[in-house]
Amino acid sequence: MRLLVYLAERSGEVVSIDELLKEVWAGVIVTSDSVYQAVASLRRELGDDTKQPTYIATVPRLGYKMVAKVSEAPPAPVPAVPRRGGQLMVAIGVVICLALAVAYGIRGGGGRTANSIAVVPFLDLTDGMSHEYFADGMTEEVIDKLSKEPGLRVAAPTTSFYLKRKPIAIVDIAKQLGVTYVLDGSVRKSHTTYRVAARLSRGDNGLVVWSETYDRPSGDMLWIQDDIATQVTKAITQTAAR
Repeated sequence: MRLLVYLAERSGEVVSIDELLKEVWAGVIVTSDSVYQAVASLRRELGDDTKQPTYIATVPRLGYKMVAKVSEAPPAPVPAVPRRGGQLMVAIGVVICLALAVAYGIRGGGGRTANSIAVVPFLDLTDGMSHEYFADGMTEEVIDKLSKEPGLRVAAPTTSFYLKRKPIAIVDIAKQLGVTYVLDGSVRKSHTTYRVAARLSRGDNGLVVWSETYDRPSGDMLWIQDDIATQVTKAITQTAAR
C-alpha cells in the first residue's frame, strides 16, 4: 500500500529504486529485491501487463513510473483528512475494487466450462525460498500464454494469486473457479540451472493427466519464463483437446 500511494503521489514521474527504498522502506534494511517483488505483487493485483502497462511502467536502468491517471477525490463536507489523504482514498478504492473482483471471480463460476483452466501460483522450492519473484513471473507468463489460446478459458491472474499459499485441494479449486483443469508447478535451482516442473490435473477427480520438467541454464530470466511457458502451453492445449 505504501508503494502504491508513493507512486500515485509521483504519478508521471520516474522514481528510482534508491528513492523507493529510502521513502517506502524507511528505517528498514532491505535490498532492491524487496522493490522488485512489491512491484510484481502490485502488478498482479492490478492485472497489469509488464509489456503494455496501464498502471506501473518499468523505465530501464532508472526505476518505475505510475502511468495511470491519478486524481484526488472532489472535496466533501467532512473534517479535513491528513496530507496524502486523497491519494490514500484512491488507493483504498483500488484495493476494495480488487477485493470485490476476486470475490466475484471465486463465487461467480457456477458450473464448469469445457476447456477451462486455472493456474495455481508456482511454488518457490529454491534454497532459502529466495526466488519467489521468478516463480510468480513464471505463473504470470503461463497465464498470459494460455489466455491467448482460442477456445481455452483461463482464470484471471488476480483470482489465481488469491489462492497463493492456501492449502486447497485441486478438486476444491476447480469447483470454486468453475474450471475443468488446474495447473500447478514449482521452481528449483541448482548452481546455474533452473528446473521448472508443471502438472495438469483434472478438476473433477484431481488426477494428474500431464506433467513435465524443464531445465534451463540461469541467465535471462524473462527468456526462460517465456520459453517454458510456450512449451507448457503447447503441451496443455494438446492434452485438453483429446
